[in-house]
Amino acid sequence: MTLIVGLGNPTSKYENTRHNIGFMLIDALKNSNFTDVSSSKFQGELFKYSNLLLLKPTTFMNLSGNSVKAVNDFYKPERIIVIHDDLDLPFGAMKFKKGGSSGGHNGIRSIDTLIGNDYERVRIGIGRSGNAANFVLGEFSPEEKEHLAEILEYGTQAVNELIKSDIESVAQKFTIKKGVL
Repeated sequence: MTLIVGLGNPTSKYENTRHNIGFMLIDALKNSNFTDVSSSKFQGELFKYSNLLLLKPTTFMNLSGNSVKAVNDFYKPERIIVIHDDLDLPFGAMKFKKGGSSGGHNGIRSIDTLIGNDYERVRIGIGRSGNAANFVLGEFSPEEKEHLAEILEYGTQAVNELIKSDIESVAQKFTIKKGVL
């Protein structure tokens, strides 16, 4: 079984913010084949189809590890893929890696603290401007919004390939270093 986690913050207040690009990609991956298997014990929205689980933690970003740990403990997936925003990559850039440090990302830090860092990551660049907290919790600019659909489509293709392949192959095929803006 593979668990794919998209990081973000719950509630409509954060729905269209840069920090929620992980949630957005989970929504793009989810189709009518997935069944909602959410439960309060998972602290998130959880969807299942065949041997795939899609998770959107509802714990707020800094406590994402609580939700990931709960699902991990219950389902014991062989593989975990976490999708998250990355301030250190230009907007629209995409990188893939296994393990490594949190890079200051509190959602990743929370997961690492509770289950370790032996999981794959899809890092989606959101760029950086001014105060980091205000920037990640801010909505996409009009110019960024013009490219969001193509970034999510590309991310969907990459994650669908990752489900069937290994991180190194996907990194070689799908890494975008420059971003779109």
